[in-house]
Amino acid sequence: MLKRKDFFNSTAQYEESTAMNHIVQGTEINGDLVSDSNILLDGEMNGNISCSGKVIIGSTGKIKGNLVCVNAEIQGAVDGEVTVEGLLTLTSTARIKGDIQTAKLVIQEGAIFEGSCIMKSPTSHATFTADVKLDD
Repeated sequence: MLKRKDFFNSTAQYEESTAMNHIVQGTEINGDLVSDSNILLDGEMNGNISCSGKVIIGSTGKIKGNLVCVNAEIQGAVDGEVTVEGLLTLTSTARIKGDIQTAKLVIQEGAIFEGSCIMKSPTSHATFTADVKLDD
């Protein structure tokens, strides 16, 4: 499966970028898309998307493949697995057929979701300072 660089156990903090890749309605992409900038998809995607930013699937946008990103807002259709490190928002026009894995989830009334959902807390990096003594 396509994964975002350092998706889990990353020590780098995500900084929201203003740069946006816009794939307009009427455009069809066949293949995988990897980006460090945000993505707005109003066209059709036949392949996987891996993004180090936010992905917005517009109301006319369609993905037939897996989505891996930091944050996502889905207004259109996704046929595949969705893995979001932070917040996933499904608007009232969203149609998802596939499993979801995310830390935070917002589902508006009217959204259609067919699959399973796993909610995971963001990865924390614990440091241990106490000494441990083992008895022989």
